[in-house]
Amino acid sequence: MRAIIYCRVSTEKEEQSSSLHRQKQELIELAEKEQMEVISIIEERQSGYEIERDGILSILEKCATEAVDCLLVQDETRLGRGNTKIALFHQFSKLGVKIYALSNQGELQLSESDAMVLQIVGVVEEYQRKIHNIKIKRGMQKAIKNGYDPAKNLRNRDHAIGRNRIEFPIEEVKRLRDNQLTFGEIATTLRGLGFQVSKATVHRRYQEYVSLESEHTFHIE
Repeated sequence: MRAIIYCRVSTEKEEQSSSLHRQKQELIELAEKEQMEVISIIEERQSGYEIERDGILSILEKCATEAVDCLLVQDETRLGRGNTKIALFHQFSKLGVKIYALSNQGELQLSESDAMVLQIVGVVEEYQRKIHNIKIKRGMQKAIKNGYDPAKNLRNRDHAIGRNRIEFPIEEVKRLRDNQLTFGEIATTLRGLGFQVSKATVHRRYQEYVSLESEHTFHIE
């Protein structure tokens, strides 16, 4: 298993240095005991109530982009406190990263109340996904009802991702707008086709398009 060791103290006081050193040594021993490969050791001095910690953000980035199996901490409070702790538990769970703690001498066991909160968060997220998918479906149905043919624009999907300026069929945006769809509904429809655009982007690009069309008409006249 590939592991990251995380050590934290809450203050900059000099006496806390010994605590960081002790955490690190004990976690290295735990990793050896569990036959884990330690790929990174991160230490920081910051409050556990803070979510914006360079160390913890670096760990989340590594877990999202590299092969990381587990995170080693002294105990759950080293990871975070209060709502921050719950949010991080949830995020690591979504990333498929297990948390091991010295206090448990193995995989961290959540309290009954923490486990219940995480279960509720998971249910809420699942329903948010369902609502989002329903909105996409309704947007597509409304667009098709108003004459939109998605098959005509599937060839442009490869150009929708991976550019600084997101490309999408602006002529279709205009046609959908002419058919009385809102910018939110148009953005939802485009996302359903694979174009990852926001309502604000669609609105801004539409205004640019209208402005250019107006300038073009003016010059012709």
